[in-house]
Amino acid sequence: MTTHHQHLVYGHATNHDCLAFIDAATAAGEAAEIRALATARTWGDARQVQMTHLSHPAGPDCYEPEDGYGDDEPFHITEVGAVVEGYWPPMVTTRALDVLPQDLRDRYGKLVLTVHTGEYLEVPLDCETELVAELRGRGYEVTRNDELINLLDGFSLGSLAS
Repeated sequence: MTTHHQHLVYGHATNHDCLAFIDAATAAGEAAEIRALATARTWGDARQVQMTHLSHPAGPDCYEPEDGYGDDEPFHITEVGAVVEGYWPPMVTTRALDVLPQDLRDRYGKLVLTVHTGEYLEVPLDCETELVAELRGRGYEVTRNDELINLLDGFSLGSLAS
């Protein structure tokens, strides 16, 4: 049995009312990118935000109507097309499909297919104690951080901007 030295962050994803698990190594970087974009005041500032972990919903690769906005026009993250449509940031609940071992996904989670954004793993809140213990038993480092999980899920993005 191989032990992993992977650090996972998990928490209660409010949007789906279930547990979400993510790789801690990239979580902080993603959170910083979301925060930077959410707090951009103008379209110019928003376009300048460097994205290394996430796609840039207001960046040069997005050919949305937003492209018509001048650099000095006020920017509101909640008006960006990909955010409005729910494509950005990507659903945090999909990450469990990458970071949790298959047998644990099968035992504790349920694959849910959404119409627009693909599939995610629904892990019921009442599985927390057992699943976390199981992961720790396999050598994972596991930390709970609901705020980080919901930030990465784009939950209440608009409130970051104020």
